[in-house]
Amino acid sequence: MQNRNSTNPTNAPDHSGFIQRANSLAESVYEAIFAQLMALKISPGGRISVDNMVRELNVSQTPIREALGRLEGEGLVVKTHLIGYSAAPQITRRRFDELYELRLLLEPDGAAKAAAGMDEVKLASLQEAGGVMGRRDGTDERIRYSTFARQDAVFHDRIMEFAGNELIRETLNHQHTHFHIFRLMFHSRVTEEALDEHEALLAAFAAGDTTAAEKAMRVHLEHSRDRLLPAFE
Repeated sequence: MQNRNSTNPTNAPDHSGFIQRANSLAESVYEAIFAQLMALKISPGGRISVDNMVRELNVSQTPIREALGRLEGEGLVVKTHLIGYSAAPQITRRRFDELYELRLLLEPDGAAKAAAGMDEVKLASLQEAGGVMGRRDGTDERIRYSTFARQDAVFHDRIMEFAGNELIRETLNHQHTHFHIFRLMFHSRVTEEALDEHEALLAAFAAGDTTAAEKAMRVHLEHSRDRLLPAFE
């Protein structure tokens, strides 16, 4: 599938160059490869050469293989015997429709239940995960796409955690929904509009309004689906 919206030169983060030695080298390598997958620098189905990653990131094979193993567990990387690693193939239109049908069945009700049991500690946790506070920092108007992909996953997972049904939460997590969906289109609009919708959800949670929370989640999911449909054209 050719992605018509796979480039965004203005807002695309620069993932070239050597890895900066942080507290955890393995974590830094993971973040670098994850970002390339989210930004479609590594295209769906594309081969991932460990040797090339060693040269590109200026690290040994060990943290590369650790990162690829972690990404394999998240459904983003596939390891094939005698061939090696590759980026997971892009989801099909049918799978896309099924994922959103599943989410629309489960997450609006989960948002309502989360709102019913909301308290200050839970609300603060959701505000942090929702990514809306970072957008107000004058230094950077947009959150990096790969960072937001993970933030969005954490935000939705936390809502389902607060909803109190662990089986539903595990079911949604097992689909690696957010990572596959965010790989469909690398574009700032996906993050900016989603942040507006996160703010509406947070307002409903702050008010403890179950009806508003259910509606805000349904609107958020429907808009998310509609934003990404052009990737299949």
